[in-house]
Amino acid sequence: MNAPTQGAEHDTLSALGWSAFFAEQITSGDAGLEPARIARVHRSRLTALSAHGSVEPVLGPDVNTSHFAVGDFVLVDPVTMHLHRRLERRSLIERRVSGSVVPQLAGANIDTLLIVTSCNLDFSPARLERYLAWANQAGIEPVIVLTKADLTEDLASYEDGARALQRGLDVVVVHPKAAQSVAALARWCGSGRTVALVGSSGVGKSTLVNTLVGATEEPPQETGSIREQDAKGRHTTTARSLHPILGGGWVIDTPGIRTLQVSDLADGLDVLFAEITELAARCRFRDCTHEHEPGCAVRAAVTEGTVDPQRLERWRLLQNENAQNDRTRTRAAGGPVGGGRGKRR
Repeated sequence: MNAPTQGAEHDTLSALGWSAFFAEQITSGDAGLEPARIARVHRSRLTALSAHGSVEPVLGPDVNTSHFAVGDFVLVDPVTMHLHRRLERRSLIERRVSGSVVPQLAGANIDTLLIVTSCNLDFSPARLERYLAWANQAGIEPVIVLTKADLTEDLASYEDGARALQRGLDVVVVHPKAAQSVAALARWCGSGRTVALVGSSGVGKSTLVNTLVGATEEPPQETGSIREQDAKGRHTTTARSLHPILGGGWVIDTPGIRTLQVSDLADGLDVLFAEITELAARCRFRDCTHEHEPGCAVRAAVTEGTVDPQRLERWRLLQNENAQNDRTRTRAAGGPVGGGRGKRR
């Protein structure tokens, strides 16, 4: 089957995020099937969007909804609505949960990850770096979104602190309830593009989703307050879902994540800490830990003041956590345990 290439159906599919990447996966065995994009994953059923509107794919007896992520493209029979197969994902973010070898799927086929944090005690470089490594590993462009700018008299320090987390990182200041937020994020929210929002509960994430979606969709995301004494809020979003953005594009809202386990993120950490990764190639020893070895180019840069010692410490902690969790996950899965620190560029 060829995906619709003419008229309104093609335009609707393109607006849903359909591209040549997915069209190239269609084979002769898919004749008569139609693409649909997963909009919500329920416990025992799926809701999807097709060129003809909302559909509810019929799952086979051995198909588990946990195998699908919001944003997935699937092929369904337009008559019976039977789901035949899921197409390969262009990108995927998944959350590793302590004690489980099966990750939680947070969203698929995402172009940009909007990492939302507020200008108060919620702003934590260590936690933001986890989100950034997560996005890097998935091949998704990360953007830091700062909220509650009215709570600080030194907004510039938050902006500078966010930009220092990764080379070339975009940082945007928004007021979640303001219509201008749509314009501020328009660069990443064009027709056919998909953004996902992550961040702690209470930072204005659901409020921002409601602003991006506008009054065209019911019900809006529930919002909650934040405790000023510790800048922590309660979780208001409990499920992942896909929503159309005013003026084009799609947004995936995710439940608030206060902690994010680092696992299988070696490449993502290399991108995040590029200044350390590049210097490491000049160390005398290839497996240098940058702690005590002679001829360490990274520690020399710290002494010279060109590498932030706190960044190096956070790099070390995340590298160790990543390696430990990888070993634990491999043992739990019954595979061989390796002692490497991950791939180096």
